[in-house]
Amino acid sequence: MFTSFLEQLRATGIPVSVREYLTFLEALGRDVPPRSAEGLYHLARCALVKDERFYDRFDTVFAAYFRGAEIAFEQLGGAIPEDWLRKEIEKLLTDEEKARLQSLGSLEALLETLRQRLAEQKGRHQGGSKWIGTGGSSPFGHGGYHPEGVRIGGEGGQRRAAKVWEQRQFRDLDDQVELGTRNIKVALKGLRRLAREGLAEELDLDGTIRGTARRGYLDLQLRPELRNRVKVLLFLDVGGSMDPHVRLCERLFSAARAEFKHLEYFYFHNCVYERLWRSNARRHAERFSTWDVLRKYGRDWKVIFVGDASMAPYEITHVGGSVEHRNEEAGATWLRRLVDSYPSSAWLNPERPADWGYIPSIGLVRELLQDRMYPLTVEGLERAVQALRR
Repeated sequence: MFTSFLEQLRATGIPVSVREYLTFLEALGRDVPPRSAEGLYHLARCALVKDERFYDRFDTVFAAYFRGAEIAFEQLGGAIPEDWLRKEIEKLLTDEEKARLQSLGSLEALLETLRQRLAEQKGRHQGGSKWIGTGGSSPFGHGGYHPEGVRIGGEGGQRRAAKVWEQRQFRDLDDQVELGTRNIKVALKGLRRLAREGLAEELDLDGTIRGTARRGYLDLQLRPELRNRVKVLLFLDVGGSMDPHVRLCERLFSAARAEFKHLEYFYFHNCVYERLWRSNARRHAERFSTWDVLRKYGRDWKVIFVGDASMAPYEITHVGGSVEHRNEEAGATWLRRLVDSYPSSAWLNPERPADWGYIPSIGLVRELLQDRMYPLTVEGLERAVQALRR
């Protein structure tokens, strides 16, 4: 019965493998989830969705696929003796819940009354004790109080509703959303190049088993820790038009420091010139020569520029174009040197790609970076990682 569910998930772009689907079916066969729609939902999402970007897409498919479940249960109930079915349902209710359902006679009476009110009511109702509305004591609506009822929309307050009917609003969490620290870490994992380096401090379980079997006594084997060998140079634009993007850049910086053991970073403003700095509080007292950076870090380092590239074009093209000092060489000259020195380089831009064409300086930077500029989104960062791996 879940084959078409699998097909619908795949049709929306969720990459569900056959093995994951079989795991889901095996868990169902072993009664792993609680016998409820919520239990089925959490099991299906856990077994079939391996990337949190697809959670809302999965929710949409799940809601649409199981929308007719109530009808199926009604048909099933017609084939099973009613007294047996009611006894099974009553097993799931506490004594307090059973007592609360008696104010309108029963759960069936409550829902039947709701159907009648829906047919009779012609407009919105605020307050009161009968109609479907808000802020009153009617058993139908939200924002008021009733010992038990049906919440329709809104947020729960008393947590006493016997049933909740509301429309969930879904928002895609896919390629164009701004990044959170977790999203960034997931995307940056694509740059990993793992190798065992350093002292042998990690237990080699397979080697220990082989050595013990060969020698006849416990033979502990150690090995170096598996580390990411990728080395990253991060150049971060700060100040001015980058101020609205500070939080997003902080997340990127935090994720990069956690992901890469070999990470060096430098700040610049608008465009890279002959001086960089590592502390914005001491930017005028402690500066680093860009020439020294080029000499110190070899061609095997991967370079990531982060900035909106939004400035006056002459800041890139002219000597003395910097807004803070007189630069003896144009910013374009320094960008070319960096790109030529580091073949694996990319620029991440927090501005919307739809706006790039209206800002001439962005076009200039894209040309200097050989079109390796990507939006600071999930999809953009993944594309940048692919470019850096070449």
